[in-house]
Amino acid sequence: MSKIAFVFPGQGAQYVGMAQDFYNNFSDVRDIFQQADERLGFGLSDIMFNGPADKLKETQYTQPAILLHSIIAMKKFMEEVSIKPEITAGHSLGEFSALVAANVLNLQNALYLVHKRGEFMVTANQGTPFKMAAIIGLSSEQVIEICQQSAKEKNGIVVPANFNTPTQTVISGEDFAVDKAKEIAKDMGAMKVIELSVGGPFHSPLIELAEQWLAKEMDNFQFNYANIPVVQNVNAMPSTEPLSIKENLKKQVVNPVQWVKSINYIIDNGVDTFIEFGPGKIVSGMIRRISRKATIMNVDKYQDIEKIKHNCCK
Repeated sequence: MSKIAFVFPGQGAQYVGMAQDFYNNFSDVRDIFQQADERLGFGLSDIMFNGPADKLKETQYTQPAILLHSIIAMKKFMEEVSIKPEITAGHSLGEFSALVAANVLNLQNALYLVHKRGEFMVTANQGTPFKMAAIIGLSSEQVIEICQQSAKEKNGIVVPANFNTPTQTVISGEDFAVDKAKEIAKDMGAMKVIELSVGGPFHSPLIELAEQWLAKEMDNFQFNYANIPVVQNVNAMPSTEPLSIKENLKKQVVNPVQWVKSINYIIDNGVDTFIEFGPGKIVSGMIRRISRKATIMNVDKYQDIEKIKHNCCK
């Protein structure tokens, strides 16, 4: 029998109309949306369903939107397919979805925290010009060296932010230092260097204030023991203990997402099937580039549940 991991996407997966089919088809989902709007104090559902896209893309709205979609998709899947995952993980923001899946946080508190996280990650930079860029075709080790070289030459901050696949790493930092790193990457033979449209220099020391602010918010909420291990972004290791989970989550904002190591850990521990819950297939695409042997499924819309029902856990 397959060993299954539940995985969850981060920012960039959102689209106008996300989760609307679940809303249209299920009264309990409509109740969840109403509760979310009340908890957040604004109409998240309206932004998710009607946009505009530029507003949905704003980090403080994107983060709760993706989390809410992800958890609703998982909830409906589990109602129809009786399985229990062995382990869970989420990419950046998606780690909060994984914590809801593992009953560490309840949905309403997680929505509040990621809304605040989004606000903090944008405002913490305090006006420093920044950039983020994806470097494709070079190894993680090469990108680490590039960042170190650029930071030294330009006396600026640029760091790896997301280790997404063995040959795709996102960098983050001051604009001039990122520009220098992009130049070096091209000189070293990178296949592509893509500048990203983002609201802040995420997962970098430039938003250290966000870590402090979010830590204070987190300390107001109860974190429970996880009912399944959660592989955390900061160290690519599993945890079930509330205090260590919380401390790692606080650090996550200014440290790189160790996604390659996380997925390799999960696979090395016998998992062969991944189910991604939420909008898009970004995480699934990353996993395919990490392991060609893994079976990967997606639940974005309700119809996806019907498609995979008969292939899962026979």
